[in-house]
Amino acid sequence: MKNKLPPQADEVLAFMKENGSITHRQAEDFLGCMRLASRIHELKRRKDPVNIKTDYITVKARNGRVTHVARYSLV
Repeated sequence: MKNKLPPQADEVLAFMKENGSITHRQAEDFLGCMRLASRIHELKRRKDPVNIKTDYITVKARNGRVTHVARYSLV
């Protein structure tokens, strides 16, 4: 029998429980998740919805410019 990998939404939830929050860069680097907003939407729309808060934070991009990104955290 094949080992079934957990859905990415569950991996995102586990990451937030362990680390407190997640950004797109973290989702991409640590989970290989390229569509974090979609996974967050799935978590919010489950049968047992997860209460997730979105904050926009300012970060310095790799090119040195300042940009804003979403940071998702559990409420």
